[in-house]
Amino acid sequence: MCGIVGGICKNNITPILVEGLKRLEYRGYDSAGVVVLDEDNHLYRARAVGKVANLEQNIRDQQKPLNGTIGIAHTRWATHGEPSSRNAHPHICNHSVSVVHNGIIENFLALKSEQKSQGYNFTSDTDTEVIAHAIHKALETSNTLLEATQKAITTFEGAYGVGVVSPKYPGHIIAARSGSPLVIGVSKKGHFIASDQMALLEITKEFIFLEEGDIADITLESVTIYDVNGAQVNREVKTSKLKSGQTSKGNYAHYMLKEIFEQPQAIQDTLESRITKDSVLPSAFGHKAADIFKSTKHIQIIACGTSYNAGLVAKYWLEDIAKIPTHIEVASEYRYRNPIILDNTLFVTISQSGETADTLEALKSVKKLAKDKNIHTLTICNSAESSLTRESELTFLTHAGPEIGVASTKAFTTQLVSLALLAVAVGRCHKQVSKQQEATIVDGLNRLPGLIKKTLKQEDQIKELAKTFKNKFNALFLGRGSMHAIAMEGALKLKEISYIHAEAYPAGELKHGPIALIDKDTPVIAIAPNDALLDKLKSNLQEVKSRGSEMIVFEDEVAEVSPMKGMTVVPTTTNLGRITAPIIFTIPLQLLSYHVALIKGTDVDQPRNLAKSVTVE
Repeated sequence: MCGIVGGICKNNITPILVEGLKRLEYRGYDSAGVVVLDEDNHLYRARAVGKVANLEQNIRDQQKPLNGTIGIAHTRWATHGEPSSRNAHPHICNHSVSVVHNGIIENFLALKSEQKSQGYNFTSDTDTEVIAHAIHKALETSNTLLEATQKAITTFEGAYGVGVVSPKYPGHIIAARSGSPLVIGVSKKGHFIASDQMALLEITKEFIFLEEGDIADITLESVTIYDVNGAQVNREVKTSKLKSGQTSKGNYAHYMLKEIFEQPQAIQDTLESRITKDSVLPSAFGHKAADIFKSTKHIQIIACGTSYNAGLVAKYWLEDIAKIPTHIEVASEYRYRNPIILDNTLFVTISQSGETADTLEALKSVKKLAKDKNIHTLTICNSAESSLTRESELTFLTHAGPEIGVASTKAFTTQLVSLALLAVAVGRCHKQVSKQQEATIVDGLNRLPGLIKKTLKQEDQIKELAKTFKNKFNALFLGRGSMHAIAMEGALKLKEISYIHAEAYPAGELKHGPIALIDKDTPVIAIAPNDALLDKLKSNLQEVKSRGSEMIVFEDEVAEVSPMKGMTVVPTTTNLGRITAPIIFTIPLQLLSYHVALIKGTDVDQPRNLAKSVTVE
C-alpha cells in the first residue's frame, strides 16, 4: 500500500527519490521520508507527516544539503503506529542500517521483545523497525549486506517488500520481496528500485520484476538476483509500455475526473483484438481457454472492493447467459475459511493492480488443489506484470491504462466489459449462446464508447444535483437484479471520496428493515433500467417517496418513471440491454460522487485512510 523508491547512481539521487515519491502519491499515504548516504558515508535522513511537499520543505530546511549517490525513500500508509514523523520511513538502526518496507511483519511483537532483550532501543511504533534491527544483528556474523539480509528475512512472518542500505557497504542496495511487489529499474544513470514502475518512468522504461521470494544485490554496475532457495537466477529485463504523460492530470482538475472521461477509450482498447464483427474470441483469454471453458462446470469469483462489485454483476451474466453456476466471495473472507471447491471449477480473480494481498493468497491456496480437481485459474487484471498475472493460468488484461485516482472508475467499467466477454465466451463453448445472441451482445459492446460519451454530457445536470448533498451525511442506493451491484458500486464511490455514509440495497428489501432509515435528510438514489423488474422498482420508489425522502432516479429513457415532488428523474440513456445497462448506469453515479466530494471539500484523488493498491491484509 505504501510506496518505495531507491537507487544508486552517478549523481545526486535525492531529486530522483523525491520525484519518484510524487509519482507514487496516488497510492495513498500519510507521511514520507528519504535517507541518503552522504559524502561522509553517513546516513542522512529527512521525514515529514502529510504530503511529499512537506518532505520537500523539510529537505530545504536542513542545515546542509541532503545529497548522496545512494538512497531510499518511502510514502507510508499507517498500519502500526499513528501517522507521525517518528513512525515515518526510512528507519535507521544504530547509524548502521536503514530500511524502507511495504507490508506487515506479523510476528513483530515477538521479534521486538527479543530485540529489546538484546539491547536494541526502539524509536517508533512500527513493525518495520524490527527489520532494521534484525539486519543489524545479522551483520555481526555476515560478510556482506546481502548475506545479513538473507539471514534476517528468514525470521520474518508476513509480507514485505524491503529496500536496505548501510554505510558499511556503501556501494550496495538490497531489495527483497515476499508478498509485496518490487521492481528494479535499469538505466545508464544507475540502478533503481520501486514498488511501482510508474515511480521510475522519467528515468527508464527497462524493468526487472522481482518474483516471490527474490532478493537482489544492486550496485551501480550490476544487479544480482537470488531466488527463495538462495540460488542465483536471471530475471528478464522488460520494456514498459507505459508513458510518463499517462500519469499526469492533463487539463483536468483531478485524476478521477480525467479517468471518468477516459472510459470510452479504455473500453475501446479493452475490446480491441478480443472481438470480431459479430463474435467474441475465446483465445483472448489464452490459447488453452476454449478447452478450459468447455470443461468448466462451475465458476468461483474472488475479489475485493470495486472488483467484488464487478464480480457480482458477472454472476448475473454468467448464470443468465452461459448457464454456469457462479459463486462470488470477498477474498479476505474466502481465504480464511474452508471452502468446498467443486471439480471442474474455473477460479476467477479480479484486481485492478494484480497485487491485492487477499486475492493473491486465495489464488495461491486454490492452486494447490488444481491438479486433483481439474481446477483452472483466470485473472482479470489491469497490470501485465503483476503477481496475479504471474500466478494465474489464464490472464485477461483490461487495458484501462494507469488509474491514479484511489476511487476506481475506468478499471471498474473495463472489468465489466472483460467479464461480459467471459460470459459470452463460456456460453458459446457450452452452446448456450446462439450466433444471433452473440452478435447482438457484441454490437452492444461496440456501441458502449459512444453511449458513454453521450452519458458524460449530463455532467452539468449531475453537478447541480450534487449541491443537494451539501448538508447530507447519509444516503441510500437502490437497484434490482444486476443493478443492485451497480448501486453498491455507487454507494462505495460516495463513501470513498465524499465521506458520506452510504448503503445499497436491493429495492425489494426495503420493507425488511432499511425503510426505517428513510426521511427528508436521507437522499435515495435509484437506478431504473427498462427491464423485467421495472414495474416492481416503480412500486418500491412509491414506498420511498411516501416517506418524504429526496430522490434521484437515473432511468432508461423508455422506462418512463413518473416524477413526483422531491424526485428528480434523469434520463440516462435508452434501450440498453442486460450487458450494456450496468456499465452505462455506472457513469452518472461516478459523476455524482465526484461532484458531491467537491462540494464537501474532500481530497478526491487521495481520500483519507485509503490506498490505491492494497498489498496487506
